[in-house]
Formats: sequence, structure tokens, C-alpha cells
Amino acid sequence: MAEEYDLVILGAGTGGYVAAIRAAQHGLKVAVVEKEKLGGTCLHKGCIPSKALLRSAEVFETAKRADDFGVQTGEVSLDFTKVQKRKESIVDQLHRGVQHLMKKGKIDVFEGTGRILGPSIFSPTPGTISVEMANGDENMMLIPQNVIVATGSSPRTLPGLEVDGTHVLTSDEALQLETLPASILIVGGGVIGIEWASMLHDFGVDVTVIEYGPQILPTEDKDISKEAAKILKKKGIKIVTNAKVMADTIEKGDSVSIKADVNGKEETFTAEKLLVSVGRTANVKDIGLENTDIQVENGVILVNEFYQTKESHIYAIGDVIGGLQLAHVASHEGIIAVDHIARKNPDPIDYDTVSKCIYSHPEMASVGITEEEAKKRGHNVKIGQFPFKAIGKALVFGETDGFVKIIADADNDDVLGVHMIGPHVTDMISEAALAKVLDAAHFEVAHTIHPHPTLSEVIGEAALAVEGKAIHS
Repeated sequence: MAEEYDLVILGAGTGGYVAAIRAAQHGLKVAVVEKEKLGGTCLHKGCIPSKALLRSAEVFETAKRADDFGVQTGEVSLDFTKVQKRKESIVDQLHRGVQHLMKKGKIDVFEGTGRILGPSIFSPTPGTISVEMANGDENMMLIPQNVIVATGSSPRTLPGLEVDGTHVLTSDEALQLETLPASILIVGGGVIGIEWASMLHDFGVDVTVIEYGPQILPTEDKDISKEAAKILKKKGIKIVTNAKVMADTIEKGDSVSIKADVNGKEETFTAEKLLVSVGRTANVKDIGLENTDIQVENGVILVNEFYQTKESHIYAIGDVIGGLQLAHVASHEGIIAVDHIARKNPDPIDYDTVSKCIYSHPEMASVGITEEEAKKRGHNVKIGQFPFKAIGKALVFGETDGFVKIIADADNDDVLGVHMIGPHVTDMISEAALAKVLDAAHFEVAHTIHPHPTLSEVIGEAALAVEGKAIHS
């Protein structure tokens, strides 16, 4: 069977399904092909389920401190089965929501594996999609005018550290744990590794993070990374840096142990489970790219600023093109690609205006460039920094660790970057992102009247601090 479309999207994750909705809004006939579930990794194996677990961990940790607030709870215990059921309930509700949006937009959904065909009887150019139907039905042939590849990414593993789902896990398997381990080794101190370290520690698990580089969170501003390491260590999380894991030394039994070269000295680490958290790999295999002129470099698809590949009618968005592998980025890339297909003349994304969030405890968030990057780009910088411990609402919350750091250009006062660590900063970063979009100066942020008492006052104080004029310092 064959069906013609204006647009076919391979992958219905956050980027793919948002692109489909946008295309339907433009009046295009659209289909999506998804081999698992609508919503993709973010909804089922990433953003949403992990944040649900993090919220339960936060509530559990807060309950244990209830006496500090004058609240008598008695002995606090954790029912991890209910934690997982709550997570699944949230995912199911959102999944049903995406299904409804597809029906509302009259978007055809094909459940199966889609592959791009080369020139054929269906089309003189590459782009026809052959769908291997999940239910075993005969392959469907989708003949589109345009294609968007939105196949996402999968957890990267390390050679020798084969995932078995019992002793060695990735985040995919960790999300399905039925019981919590007593202890865990986390190989990789990036964003995902630190979120899991924070969550599992707050659930009562003994956590050790083993990071190859000299600091955790290597893509963050160095002051944020240092503060995060200090706070996490104070909580009781063990962090080992400059540690090269020796995969061939892994031993499994009742526990798992592995050796690592730590600053030139061999050390052995043992725990009940080991979580590999060393980034993600773009899903570029088995989707038919070899039947096209699409270029893949360093494991990701090459695109222009409107997400066109070398085959101009085939676009690619999200994790599969590398860059900022974030759900909200994939969504916006999908919108830009569709608007370009519909000839709406979209503006390309300025990635310096994209917010990045880390949902550990403490939270972290940033937009723009780091101090180090600003200096590399030749900016003369001036910096304002202000601590949460001087903010009334932070004291009320009982969360006073952390600070906000604003990096400004000393020559023209433009805000170059804003970096936060502390309570609810992921909910506050959008103010800084808007400042970046509007190319605001630090004094314009300072002149914004922040209501009192709120956590957001820390942003105004940090902006004032750029010129040494913070009020409550």
C-alpha cells in the first residue's frame, strides 16, 4: 500500500510530534512514523519519568527535615513501588495527551520502523518511506514531498561495560528498577549522571560518582561546577574525578566492582549496581541514510540553519543532529524546519539564547556563555554574583545553598551569560533567557522590579552586583 503526504516525520518524540502539529497548523498533510510510543525518549525514558522520580526524592528528603519546620511527621518511610506507580501515571496521562493531539491535528500515525528509500518507482528522488509495521502487516509506502528525520538518541555505553540490566545499567534500565539498590557506582559526572546521583542519594542510596575529567558537569560554568561538587559532597555523595574506568576489570556477583586509574593510582570501587552515564548516541543507523546523499559526521547528521540535509527536501532535527540534545531545543528545531518547508521565512535559532537545566538537588540552570567562553571569544567581562543565603524567601524555603552569576560585556553592558545554582532555578532561568533574546544590558535586568519576597530577587541583586551595587550584600 502507498500513501502520499506533504510531510512524513521519522520519530514522534518531542521534536517529531511538535513538528507534526506545526505542519498540521499550516494545512499540510502529515504522517509520523514511531517504532515505540508517541512522545519518544523524553516522555517515556527521559525528561518526564526522571523528573517524576526526582520530585518524589525531593519530597522524601523534605519530609525527613520536617521537624526543622515545626512539623511532626513521625518516622518517614519510602514506598518505592508507589513512587514508580506515580511516575507511570504521569507518563500515561501525558502519552494520552499526545495521542489526542495527533487525532486533533488529523495527523496519521504509523507504528513501526521507517526507512528512507533511494530513487524508486515511487519517486525519482530519495525520500519515500518504507514502514515495517509493528503489527506484522505488509509494509506501508509513504510518498512525501518532504521528510524530517527526528529519530533521537540512545544512551551511550563504554566498550567492556556491557549493559545486562542487573548489575550494569543505563538510565533506561534504571527507570524501571523495582527496588532501590543499597549502593550504586555512577560512571560519568555529566548532567544525567548528576541528576541520578542526587535522586538516588535522596532516596537513601549510597552513591559514588566516577568522572573521567577534572570536574563534574564539564559543560557548565566552572564556578557552578565547583559549587555543585561542594554541595553534593556535603550531602554525602562521593565524587571521584580524574578517574579512568578500566572496563576489563569489572567483576559481577552479589555486587559489582571495577577498577579505575585515579590520578595515576589504581583504585577499586564496589557497589550493588553500576550506572553508565556517559552521554547519548544519535540514532542514525537502520533508517536508510545510506540510500541518500545525507552526510553523517562524528555520528550526527549534518544540516544547515534551517535543518536541511544535503538532500534539500529531507530535514533532520533534535538529538540526531548533535548540538544541544535537549527536548525543548528539538521542539523548536522542528518548528523552524516546518516553517521553512511551508515557506514562512523563519529566523534561525540563536543557541546562545537557549536555557539549559539540571534538575538535581540543588538545581542548576544557565543561558548564554560561560565566563571562560566569553574570554575565549574576546569579550572584556564584568561579573555580578549574589548568594541565595541573603534572600529572604530562600531562608523561608530552608534552601540557602547556591548563587546566581551574571556575566556582562564590560564594553557595551550586554548580558553574555547567566548561571544559577540553588532552589527552583530551573523555573527562573526564562527571565534570563528573555534578557538574552532581547539583547538586554545588565542594568535593564537590575531595573526590573522583582517582587518581595521571592527567590527571583536573587537575579536582580546579581545584576546590581555587576557594578558592585547589590543592596543586600
